[in-house]
Amino acid sequence: MESPRQQAPRAQAGPLAGVRVLDLSAYIAGPYGCTLLADQGADVIKVEPPGGDNLRQYPSTLAAESRAFLGVNRSKRGIVLDLKRADDHAALLRLVRDADVLVHNFRPSVPARLGIDHDRLNLVNPRLIYCAVTGYGEDGPMRDKAGYDQVLQTMTGMCALQGKRGGPPEVIYGSVVDYYAAALLAAGVSSALYEREHSGLGQFVGVSLLRSALTMQSARMIWAEGESLDIGRDMRSGGVTGIHPTREGYIYISANTPRFWKALCERTGLDLHGDERYDTVRKRAEHHAEIVPRLHAALAARTAMEWEAIFGDDVPSAAARRIEDMFDHPQVAAEGLVATFEHPTVGTYRGVTHPVKFGRTPGPEPFAAPVLGQHDNEVG
Repeated sequence: MESPRQQAPRAQAGPLAGVRVLDLSAYIAGPYGCTLLADQGADVIKVEPPGGDNLRQYPSTLAAESRAFLGVNRSKRGIVLDLKRADDHAALLRLVRDADVLVHNFRPSVPARLGIDHDRLNLVNPRLIYCAVTGYGEDGPMRDKAGYDQVLQTMTGMCALQGKRGGPPEVIYGSVVDYYAAALLAAGVSSALYEREHSGLGQFVGVSLLRSALTMQSARMIWAEGESLDIGRDMRSGGVTGIHPTREGYIYISANTPRFWKALCERTGLDLHGDERYDTVRKRAEHHAEIVPRLHAALAARTAMEWEAIFGDDVPSAAARRIEDMFDHPQVAAEGLVATFEHPTVGTYRGVTHPVKFGRTPGPEPFAAPVLGQHDNEVG
């Protein structure tokens, strides 16, 4: 086995350089949270069971690997351990002794059965930050239910508010709850590492999809004393701010401030600015049935891309694009948000990298997600 602090080659140190993370998690929330730590310079070792992370098996038009797995697991080394085998379990405990962080997404009752619960690993390494990602949290009647992004979306009201008024609930595609949980994981682990600098001790860090889904809705989840529970919580602005059809394609327009509302009227030729019936967001919401048809008629004169150029900096807007259009978008290129990766079986591919910028410690260059067991000989 390698020396405790030997790491994969790093071109530039990140703020978490020298931190070792053991990633035992699967799917999206846990793994991508660990990827965010890797972006910041942590040495992340992905520990998979013999069958691999289930995300590897998800449908993909890539023949050799799951597109989702590649996107979620960049900049990690990968090993295979069967924690039900004594030798492999012992190998994990050896890694734990020199690790700074361990992340898993087992249901709360599972770690003790595997011999990797917080109490046991704290005896092995009192400085270990032990992060558990769960569906519903560590306590309560649902603690041992399996949690998934769209299940939690549906449970917590996100789908009900996503759908059209009076229509059926609609799922928000893109695993938004998982990705927000990943961000909470990275923030929580980083805070625990900072606290350890003062106390010298690790601690338990809990992240759940339930907490993620409700935290994402903090602006909606307010119930004042004396209010009816069934009160309007939708923040949509009556149809003026939203996606609209044009002569070709669709465009999103935001016109909630007086300045943007005035500019929208001027650019589209609508003589609505100055009309007291429409001079606030609330009034425009009340009269959206009068405003929106006239707005659509005006937008029909040009394409979405033309309107985006016309609105410029005066009206926040964006023509509806495909995600494929983002690979070579000039703003994405200027921000360096897409990197080129070399993968043992997929070959060359392009993907997202480094969502956070650090001026003095920019972090290492990213590298491709591992094939199953790729670094067994390096790590253990």
